[in-house]
Amino acid sequence: MPGSPPDTDAPEILVIGAGPAGLTAATYLARFRRRVLVADGGSPRACWIPVSHNMPGFPQGITGDAILRRMTEQAQEYGAVIEPGAVGALSRDDEGFTARLNGREVRTRAVLLATGVVDHHPDLPGVERAIERALVRICPICDGYEATDKAVAVIGRDAKGVREAAFLRTYSDRVTLIHVGASDALGPDGELERLGIELIRAPIDNVRLDGDRVTALSWGGAFRAFDIVYSALGTSPNAGLAQAVGAATGDDGRLVVDGRQRTSVPGLYAAGDVVRGLNQIAVAAAEAAIGATAIHNDLREADGLMAR
Repeated sequence: MPGSPPDTDAPEILVIGAGPAGLTAATYLARFRRRVLVADGGSPRACWIPVSHNMPGFPQGITGDAILRRMTEQAQEYGAVIEPGAVGALSRDDEGFTARLNGREVRTRAVLLATGVVDHHPDLPGVERAIERALVRICPICDGYEATDKAVAVIGRDAKGVREAAFLRTYSDRVTLIHVGASDALGPDGELERLGIELIRAPIDNVRLDGDRVTALSWGGAFRAFDIVYSALGTSPNAGLAQAVGAATGDDGRLVVDGRQRTSVPGLYAAGDVVRGLNQIAVAAAEAAIGATAIHNDLREADGLMAR
């Protein structure tokens, strides 16, 4: 890893992404007295959360916006600089990394990617508003508890839909899988019946939000009412910047990291949903803490400041 940059006002570390992972990393790095710049591309997945009930330390729940606001204030309190704007390009040479941000080049010694994933939302009218109202949900691990004893529909097109419907049977015996994909993508015959999951094979033509219920037109011109609808249509990782500098990805397109959140590219680290693993705020924050600490120690070692 290269030596210290001559410009003591320039950032040493660039964090790309201002969701829970990026903001946690920024707080740790700033408390390590590192000069850290966070590129905030806007609208992280956490801002979609109506109320999180499994965020540690908030027994009454907390909104996604409040989580992000608190994390932003905490990072800035210790001197992290958060700049709105998306990184348009990233390159690496023997001296470190160059990022294109808001029309200028930013040189840093290390980069932590916290770029997350993009959800594949169902093609339904008003789906964004339905997600904000917690009528259409995207994470049964996050909020499956709130589906207890309710009528639940899962929209899926492959085995992921089957797996999420099976997971939701933890909470309700009224789970319906609305399968919009190929018939051979459902897996072994008889599995849904064995698990007590109703199957509807039909595209969804319309959605109606009546108060606190979802009514979806899916077959035969009839409306069917559900308390909660889950989308199990998957995600796409935002790993393009990492791939541009040669970072390895897994079969699902997410970044492969070691136990210290290092990617296959020296000086490039990653944390949060863009890394293979469980998409949870607590996990993202933990990975960010590990990655930030590794960055600090790796730079100290490069500068000859580690005890032998």
